[in-house]
Amino acid sequence: MFERPDSGEQAILVHLDLNAENQREYITEFEELAVSAGAHVHDIVTASRHTPDAKYFVGRGKADEIAQKVEAEGIELVLFNHALSPSQERNLEALFKCRVLDRTGLILDIFSQRARTFEGKLQVELAQLKHLSTRLIRGWTHLERQKGGIGLRGPGETQLETDRRLLGMRIKQIKKRLEKVRKQREQGRQSRRKAEVPTVAFVGYTNAGKSTLFNALTNADVYVQDQLFATLDPTLRKLKLEDGCDVILADTVGFIRHLPHDLVESFRSTLQETEQAHLLFHIIDASDDMRQDNINAVESVLQEIGAMKVPQIQIMNKIDRLEMAPRIDRREDGTVERIWVSAIHKQGLELVNQVLADYFKQDLVKGTLFLPPAKGRVRALLYSINAVENETIDEAGQFVLQINIPKRDLLQMASRESIDAHLLLPEGYESPLADAI
Repeated sequence: MFERPDSGEQAILVHLDLNAENQREYITEFEELAVSAGAHVHDIVTASRHTPDAKYFVGRGKADEIAQKVEAEGIELVLFNHALSPSQERNLEALFKCRVLDRTGLILDIFSQRARTFEGKLQVELAQLKHLSTRLIRGWTHLERQKGGIGLRGPGETQLETDRRLLGMRIKQIKKRLEKVRKQREQGRQSRRKAEVPTVAFVGYTNAGKSTLFNALTNADVYVQDQLFATLDPTLRKLKLEDGCDVILADTVGFIRHLPHDLVESFRSTLQETEQAHLLFHIIDASDDMRQDNINAVESVLQEIGAMKVPQIQIMNKIDRLEMAPRIDRREDGTVERIWVSAIHKQGLELVNQVLADYFKQDLVKGTLFLPPAKGRVRALLYSINAVENETIDEAGQFVLQINIPKRDLLQMASRESIDAHLLLPEGYESPLADAI
């Protein structure tokens, strides 16, 4: 169903400047997306409107202009730097007499090319099917009549209804398989938690240099290319720090402005590596003029998947382009805010290792914790991270818990569950932890 045609790689890009900030896109990024998908950009058509046209998105005059270019130059693919409605796609294809793809369809196509693992292919197919389900009418209008002929009478379904039913069945099937994968990933995370191995997830805008930094730190061989969405399937590697402690580094898919919601939903099991991490390394291209917009786009996706509560350190990458020296920026309280590095030239890697070693020092919180019955949820959370060594109930009906928990796990749980971390400190316990919460 999703084989890419041999033809149609000569493309015209269409970019519309809209007044609404939440609909604004960038033409340079769109051109990179098209090239990443394998298109040869023949021409770029731009226009300005207050609001999109309901029928053709760009307005009838501009649509006729594009149609003339398509016919005169033999173009077989027109790409729009915006999300088109199914009816707009249908109207434009009828006018242009060639394939029309919007920004969402283009990103899905790139993902389908990059997927390597069984899980990645399933996730992409699920997102494609969800996107296709609203566009089934394209190309099927001649089959709207009911089935007929000997041996075909019976259900009274139109071809379109049959396709929708089959599509729904396939979506359910893929979701069941992905649920199995999600459970397997959760088992892996439980094992790492029991072994008290912390996880650091790499997040960031696509092509910010996540995989290059990942390879430099772990000597891995993750695919690296100067193109958007070079990495799609998550990779986990163990890193031994200077003090002998181990951490798991997780390289994840890059984010992009207005990432299609179906993709976020489909990659939920993969993105849980980010949500469940002890620390996020937010990799940022320090040389990018639009870096603040990119940071906002990444944080928007992190918010959507519930990962904004995970502690975060910014890694400002590609400082070789700025002719800067590696350094660490700290907040007023002394905690690390960002690290300036060049992953491709391996500059500043020792600073990253130093920050990791300091962050994950084994400062254990040990002692007796008294919880009233009303704090049963806190008790359950402590059990979920294997922090409770023994439990009794005193005469006042309180839970008396003997806890033993690394500082990082306690802080992570308190942050994620919006709990005052002081409630989790054993009576009389004194630790640097008190300064960190």
